Amino acid sequence: MTDKPKKTAGWGGSRPGAGRKPKPPHVTGERDPLEFLLDVMQGKVAANLAQVKAAIAAAPYVHPKKGESGKKEEAATVAKKAAAGGKFAPAKAPANVLPMRRPKDGGE
Repeated sequence: MTDKPKKTAGWGGSRPGAGRKPKPPHVTGERDPLEFLLDVMQGKVAANLAQVKAAIAAAPYVHPKKGESGKKEEAATVAKKAAAGGKFAPAKAPANVLPMRRPKDGGE
């Protein structure tokens, strides 16, 4: 046997350099759309109309409105508030008690 790796016809297994090449990450200034709009409003930044429209369009995806949540999340929060106390509150967990063991009889 030799210590050299075998060169095969390429059947099976992973091959070096195979597959899709990863795309380089898209690097931006990581600027928050609301901060950008506030800077435009205060006159700190001179922006064109396209930049302002893009920031307005991106703002709801970064900062959703406080009251904007789905029906399921809203129903879950209402259910948690209702179950927090009162008549239908979950019962307290039982105490952790070890079961009694029978003594071993040697003669029976």
